[in-house]
Amino acid sequence: MSDLHPLAGIYAAAVTPLKSDATLDLEAVPAFLRILAARGCHGALFFGTTGEGPSFSPKERETLLRSVRAYRQQVPGFRLLAGTGTPSLSETIDLTKLAFDIGYDGVVVLPPYYFRKTTDEGLFKWFSELITKAIPANKYLLGYHIPSMTGVGFSLDLIARLKDAFPVQFAGIKDSSHDETFAVELGNRFGKDLLVLNGTDSYLHHALKNHAQGAITAPANLISADLREIWDLYQQGKDPSKVQARVSEQRHILEKYMPFPTVLKAIMPRLFDLPRWSVKPPLEEMDEDKLEEVLGEFSAA
Repeated sequence: MSDLHPLAGIYAAAVTPLKSDATLDLEAVPAFLRILAARGCHGALFFGTTGEGPSFSPKERETLLRSVRAYRQQVPGFRLLAGTGTPSLSETIDLTKLAFDIGYDGVVVLPPYYFRKTTDEGLFKWFSELITKAIPANKYLLGYHIPSMTGVGFSLDLIARLKDAFPVQFAGIKDSSHDETFAVELGNRFGKDLLVLNGTDSYLHHALKNHAQGAITAPANLISADLREIWDLYQQGKDPSKVQARVSEQRHILEKYMPFPTVLKAIMPRLFDLPRWSVKPPLEEMDEDKLEEVLGEFSAA
């Protein structure tokens, strides 16, 4: 395992704890972190898609990021990643600097997603300026590849160019393309020189076989123990196919009730000792009939 990147492993794409009045539930942060750590997560990403990142102001993000960092001492070794990407380069630079200033291990950055016909050259200049101004020499940025949401993705050539220019700081990508072919292409071109954390639970094993080094997923809020078992078995040279089949079934059930923040925040208090957290508009709360339906399916998987 010595050839693995320092950020390799299983991460929850954490939901954001919100009270019913849409203010941050900072009091619940310690319990949430303990649950994730106890269920096998190497760490968590805050303010990704599942964390409703684009729905929060920079001040709100700062408040939660500082609170999470303050409580990390209760879960030694637990790694923290921050979603800091916005369409504004200057705002992204400020949020990224903040994350490292307060002690986060890495950042996950969406491409600027407002101008969807930008070129690789434009994206390279944007990320180059961000890395030069905000990423310490010994810290890490992961590009967030989720073209179904952003309309802008990372081509293999862009990834290669960023990796060549910033071999340490541009660690790799969070691959949420849900494209098994792209996972193969990444592995063939970069091997383990590129840190790839997969975003699709249903083919984690497939991604690992193609040189991915872990995962950051929404269902990890619920099923991180199984994801960690897949990761551990693979690192030990054992076959995780049986666990992968169960994980795939669970993922497919949850996908029927998306968006993930809504369904996860409804289910989590029924499985763990956590409050029923709200979602931010335009997302809507899950009604009780739908919750019972998904719980029945999920529990039977």
